[in-house]
Amino acid sequence: MSFYWYDGQLIHSQTIELPIDDPGLIYGATVFTTLRIYDHSLDQKLTNWQAHCDRLKFSLQVFDWCTPHFGQLRQGAELMMAHFPVLRISVFPDGREWITGRELPKDLAEKQNHGISAVLAPLKYNRSLPNHKTGNYLSAWLARNDAQKLNAEEAILVDTLGNWLETTTGNLFGWWDGCWWTPPLLVGILPGIMRSQLINWLQQQQQIVREEPWTPELVKKLEAIAYCNSVVEIVPVHTVIQPSGSLQYNPYHPCFQQIRKFFKIHNG
Repeated sequence: MSFYWYDGQLIHSQTIELPIDDPGLIYGATVFTTLRIYDHSLDQKLTNWQAHCDRLKFSLQVFDWCTPHFGQLRQGAELMMAHFPVLRISVFPDGREWITGRELPKDLAEKQNHGISAVLAPLKYNRSLPNHKTGNYLSAWLARNDAQKLNAEEAILVDTLGNWLETTTGNLFGWWDGCWWTPPLLVGILPGIMRSQLINWLQQQQQIVREEPWTPELVKKLEAIAYCNSVVEIVPVHTVIQPSGSLQYNPYHPCFQQIRKFFKIHNG
């Protein structure tokens, strides 16, 4: 289906018309969020519509951009979600909204069950404005393309000290010493919606979640790792390809049974 929602209207087309001097086109000057629709409802706990809107508002306020009409934004989302399980919602600096839809990855269940391989990205691919989800996603896109050339599905971004930060599309979680580990926001990563949901839920289950930098020493100790986002939920990583040699992790570790309860409990 070739349609999308743009600036208050449902547009039936495969193309979008933008002014040639639009900063969204020239500089990637947009903020966006991607969400998965559960139970055909924006108000379902896992869909987490409000959290996605709040993150958009936060970035818009930081950048001093215009706020869209969120009632109109929701109207567009409700029209689009009747046809797509995944929505990408973008906002331009002047408040225009743009919503596109897509299907879930066809091989998602296989990746969730058996894990994927990832490549450690070179430092040159660090993200600009990493605490915000902006339309300037070139570095992450390039890093993921490079990973796919090596038959890996993801790339892991690093900082100047070699610490692991996040993947090109999600936040990292790991298991070691009887507890969960995830890089802290202060190291310069995206405050993922799924990351926040999982941390809150795990803590409610009296599970320890340690938010500490993933140093080269720590990543060698981790027994299992995974990445998460609002579309794929959580996907184990069984291999990380590094210049110094690959690291292997257990994609079938019992810890994943624990974390998957979150989705079973809240998904119907």
